[in-house]
Amino acid sequence: MPVTSPDKNSPTSQVQFVEVEPDLDGQRIDNFLRTFLKGVPKSLIYRILRKGEVRVNKKRVKPEYKLVAGDLIRVPPVRVSETPELPSPKLEKIASLEQHILFEDSHIIVFNKPSGLAVHGGSGLSFGLIEGLRALRPEAKFMELVHRLDRDTSGCILVAKKRSALRHMHEQLRNSQMDKRYHALVAGQWPQNRFKVKAPLQKNILQSGERLVSVSEQGKPSETRYRILQSFENATLVEASPITGRTHQIRVHCLHAGHPIACDDKYGDAEFDKQMKRIGLNRLFLHASSLRLMHPKTEEMVTFNAPYDEQLTQAVNTLKKV
Repeated sequence: MPVTSPDKNSPTSQVQFVEVEPDLDGQRIDNFLRTFLKGVPKSLIYRILRKGEVRVNKKRVKPEYKLVAGDLIRVPPVRVSETPELPSPKLEKIASLEQHILFEDSHIIVFNKPSGLAVHGGSGLSFGLIEGLRALRPEAKFMELVHRLDRDTSGCILVAKKRSALRHMHEQLRNSQMDKRYHALVAGQWPQNRFKVKAPLQKNILQSGERLVSVSEQGKPSETRYRILQSFENATLVEASPITGRTHQIRVHCLHAGHPIACDDKYGDAEFDKQMKRIGLNRLFLHASSLRLMHPKTEEMVTFNAPYDEQLTQAVNTLKKV
């Protein structure tokens, strides 16, 4: 039986019966309902579960019940609030996302995110990368980010098109089986013998909601490996490989090492940034250059590389090599 969804045009939907597809096997019923009944308050979802109005195979279930492929879920009529429509794929910004797709199949999308594009909408933004991709692929039943990149960071980002693929790739991240490499242009001469930075990081949320990270003994253990790619008169292009995945990790570790990243508005050096702006660099020079992972379906190791945009290319070509 195909999955049916509520009629968003009427205040109440009819009783619906949903057969659980294999890809949803193992998901909690409360999480399933939160996705299926978009716009319905969490409190109402737990109320209909508690009252036994939701049935699985004609039986009452608790919120923590894990779905099994083939289960038949009865979803009662509920009041659905208006949900914001996805942006139109015809919008120029949305349509332009297509050209940044590095790879796509039935399980994953690998995307070369431009600097300045947030991964999620919110905080005054009408849409982010994930909302844009959902609008671009309206036929996709499932689409979620596997990991995140800061808004100003460009490069490789993974999107799962199946829940099973998301679980598979999250497991790789937890077990440090996914290899992520970044390129960063930093101030000064990075020492030839400095191959890593280990410094605990603590995240602080300011009153404005802005996140700032600092090195602190009370922070979480963090490690980044480094390799010099090119040396210039007053800057170094380094490859950074995060061993841990803390917020702003590479940016703060570069600052801690005494070599802040070019045009970093949170952790940068004003004088160095002025020099970089003179050669046309007006964005953070941090780029997720490559991703190596096990494909969630074939289980073969695959590598994806994201090329630089024009600004990063021009900056590297303009700087004088040592």
